[in-house]
Amino acid sequence: MLRNSLRFAAAAILALAASLSITAPARPAAVVDPAAPGSFAVAYTDLTVSASGRSYSARVWYPGTSAGADKPVAAGAHPGLAFGHGFFQSINQYESLLRHYASWGFVTVTPKSQGGLFPSHSAFAADLNAALTWLTAQNTTAGSRFAGAIATNRLGVSGHSMGGGAALVAASLNPAVRSVSTLAAAETNPSAVSASRTLTVPAQYVGGSADSIASVADHQRKMYDAKPAPAQLRVITGGFHCGFEDSSGFGCDSGGITRAAQQKLTQGVTTAWLLHTLAGDPALYDQVWGPTAQNLPGVVYSAKP
Repeated sequence: MLRNSLRFAAAAILALAASLSITAPARPAAVVDPAAPGSFAVAYTDLTVSASGRSYSARVWYPGTSAGADKPVAAGAHPGLAFGHGFFQSINQYESLLRHYASWGFVTVTPKSQGGLFPSHSAFAADLNAALTWLTAQNTTAGSRFAGAIATNRLGVSGHSMGGGAALVAASLNPAVRSVSTLAAAETNPSAVSASRTLTVPAQYVGGSADSIASVADHQRKMYDAKPAPAQLRVITGGFHCGFEDSSGFGCDSGGITRAAQQKLTQGVTTAWLLHTLAGDPALYDQVWGPTAQNLPGVVYSAKP
């Protein structure tokens, strides 16, 4: 009798333990917020880029072992970007965005070229591609700050306004480009719309509904419509052309959203895009192509996955 009672008690304890393990709530997976700063310290260096017959001054933003100028690059191989400024705009106008990208592990070259009143769009596209060629060469250059620090199979282009158009032209000419992200991309000569038509890599077009300089309808929508899949168009409600920059100068517009709010949305949607399509992070799929992207407040979503 005692032996049967002990067996019954043991069985009851095992059944209780099993039920507790089944009903215990699973720990939710951590949600990445690309609009928040990444985990890397932000560093930068000013230098001369010389590659592919091009030579110009540039600033490079990158993940560092500590924050500040000319710091060592953080360990690992990082995706590379070339970012083009807008017409008659200083690269300093994009510091917030480029610092954000560096905090997420991107090495971004920002040419200071073609900054005058009569820029050459084709030359600017060539400068962006030269930046990627230069990064690739630096990866194997003994003594370079970036030796062994660049994921040379993960190179992309980006830019604002004229720089966005030039980025599309650059990508159409460079098989090394894996992804494109543009901000208020403006039509260029040669045509960014025509360049979009030839692209097979993923391309993102981000615009503002209140942009009175390079409107979505006249510029980004035409590029998006021309681009074969995969592509997406993200329109920030109330966003304005100069809202993608850190400050407004002569001839700038305004919109129905604050600059801070527009920049936070921009940082979120473009960083998610770059992490997924360029850095190869599958965890960001939902924030690029899924319900989270499609229902993000303040951003109208169109896509061809």
